Amino acid sequence: MFTTAMVKIPCKNLVNGISNANLGKPDYSLALAQHTRYREALEACGLEVVVLAADENYPDSTFIEDTCLVTPHCAIITNPGAETRRGEISSVKKAMEALGLTVEAIQAPGTLDAGDIMMVGSHFLVGLSLRTNKNGFEQLSSLLRKYGMTAAAVPLTTVLHLKTGISYLENNTLLAAGEFLNKPEFQSFTLLPVDEREAYAANCVWINDRVLVPMGFPETKHLIEEKGYTTIEVDASEFRKLDGGLSCLSLRF
Repeated sequence: MFTTAMVKIPCKNLVNGISNANLGKPDYSLALAQHTRYREALEACGLEVVVLAADENYPDSTFIEDTCLVTPHCAIITNPGAETRRGEISSVKKAMEALGLTVEAIQAPGTLDAGDIMMVGSHFLVGLSLRTNKNGFEQLSSLLRKYGMTAAAVPLTTVLHLKTGISYLENNTLLAAGEFLNKPEFQSFTLLPVDEREAYAANCVWINDRVLVPMGFPETKHLIEEKGYTTIEVDASEFRKLDGGLSCLSLRF
């Protein structure tokens, strides 16, 4: 069970964030309102939400998940694969230290985005992507072993991040789309297949027996509810324009 979430307010420079979505520039005012509702959804799941101030120097910094992996034993500061995002880690590192967490870090030449990491108990599945390289994975794996945890690499071919196309809903259940449906690493799980038309909704967030789902994807929402989960819809349309999903917007621990 999670008790805490950390988020970072979207900055006005959000409109200039990295994107391959071809959905147009985000509306900053609407993004800000959606982020407020996202924080309210986290609170509805029983979490205390730590809010970091916006930083105009880093357009993508509201996607705080990529900067840190928080485990039950330590926080691991990443080295983001996009060079323009590497300065984002400083404020997150300070915030984790202020909370009293043990802090570790990935060093160059390793690159690692935590959007490529999915936690399954004490085991972590790590996507090898354009943002996460083999050296970054090897450093992460070594740090996890130090604290009695394990990791396995999953080569990616089509998605930006591992969690772009897959979400762990606990109870050995995965919500999955696209290339993840046939990967051997996931065949021991109960797979909930997301229709390709709703592939964006494969990025959901399990929090304390509730599942945050993006608004506007009724088939995926129904699929999750059929398995007995309680869902909370959250509009993330403006973050989708920057290749961001619901998990990207918070650290949960």
